[in-house]
Amino acid sequence: MQGFAGDGAGGTYFFCGDGGEERPVLYADSEGGAALVAIGLTELLQLLLVAPWWRDCQAFTAEESAELAAEYLEDMPDLAAQRDRAAAALGLGLPPEAVVLSRLREVATKAGKDYVLIFTPENSPYKPLITV
Repeated sequence: MQGFAGDGAGGTYFFCGDGGEERPVLYADSEGGAALVAIGLTELLQLLLVAPWWRDCQAFTAEESAELAAEYLEDMPDLAAQRDRAAAALGLGLPPEAVVLSRLREVATKAGKDYVLIFTPENSPYKPLITV
């Protein structure tokens, strides 16, 4: 496992296994939770650009996501413009939000069941962040 990025809340993104940017990506928060969130860097970037509030999604419904998006837009009213500029600079196509969140749920609950992060000093597993 190779850590390659962090977030403002103290979480870390890790590449799992051997290879390059196509490897599965696991996210571990600072509270002892972890989840596989993407298969490859491109999928992770799409998730972060389309639904930066993904950590707060628990039900994966359009209503829940709309509420979370509204909260983000209060603090960052130009979020969509920034997202579009970043996607263009990276040459990324951005799928619809429902597709991105559905993929997150699928990766975390199906492929992710085979990925467990162990907190080495205590030899205890991180708790699953996504259990739906």
